[in-house]
This record gives sequence, structure tokens and C-alpha cells, in this order.
Amino acid sequence: MNRNIHQDLKYENSRFAVIPPEPGDYENCVFKNCDFSGADLSELNFIECLFEGCNLSLTKLLNTSFKECKFTGSKLMGLHFEDCNRLLISIEFENCAVELCSFNKLKLRQTYFRNSRINEADFTETDLKDSSFISCDLQRSIFLNTNLEGVDFITSFNYSIDPELNRIRKARFSVNGLKGLLDKYDICIEE
Repeated sequence: MNRNIHQDLKYENSRFAVIPPEPGDYENCVFKNCDFSGADLSELNFIECLFEGCNLSLTKLLNTSFKECKFTGSKLMGLHFEDCNRLLISIEFENCAVELCSFNKLKLRQTYFRNSRINEADFTETDLKDSSFISCDLQRSIFLNTNLEGVDFITSFNYSIDPELNRIRKARFSVNGLKGLLDKYDICIEE
């Protein structure tokens, strides 16, 4: 079966929530201010694509591929990234709202999260080795049996990470973030 290839295209203000994207592969495409909310993106391949100012809330991602894709200024709510093609997932987020998303058991080494609100995300058993959370709000996000080795949390805040239940060797934290590592002990830290 031949797959349609959509290459070097720009989609602006498209409402994929109403008319779903055509099946196939999207290579080096730009999606600007597009509404994907509730759309079914299953079996689609996005390769080196940029999603700028898009709403991807509650999209279905069964066997979807995001290879070297970047999301900027986008809203991603209730996404199950663990349903994506696990062999072809490399993503980056900047200035995004990533809420109620699940990244369970994914290998997301060297992933960049910048200036984003990542609230109530589930990183259970995710491999985030050498990733960076730069100026991110991680309120109520779950880190359980997560590989956080070498992860940069220096400028991030509102996280709660149990060092006994996660691998945090060589992870970097600021002094201001120590409270997030000691939450379970219910102790007071004063400056």
C-alpha cells in the first residue's frame, strides 16, 4: 500500500478537528495556528515538522510517529503519547501547555522542554536521561520509576520527585528546588 507524502508544506489556520488530515507521511511541514482538537492522527507520520500555536487537545495518537518534531506555543491536553510509535518518537516543547498528558514507558532521552507548563503529566517509567526542563512548571506531574539521570531541573519549579523511587544520578537541581525532592518527608525548608 502506497502512502501519500506531504512534503515541505505549510498549513495555516486549518481546522483538522473538522476535516482530519489526509492519511500518509508529513515531512518538513509547518502547522501554524491549526486546530487538531479531538482529531484522529492515528497511523500518521510526522517527520521534522513544526507545530506552532496549535491546539492538539484530546487528539488520538494510536501508532502516530513524531520524529524530530517541535511544538511551540501549542496546547496539548489529555494526549497519550505512549500510544505513539515508540520507535519513531523524538519531540521538543517550547512555550507550550502540556497538561494531563501521559508519556508512560517512553524513551525520551535528550528531550527539551522549555518555558512550558507541564501540569499533571505522567512520566511513570519514562526514560528521560539527559533531558532538560528549562523554566518549566511541573505542578502535580508524576515521576515514578523514571530515569532522570543527568536531567536539568535547575530553572524548573513545582516538581515533586522522590529520589528513592526514581533514578536521579547526576540530575541537576537548584537550591530553591530542594523542597521538591523532600516533599514526602513533610519538613519545612527555610531560606
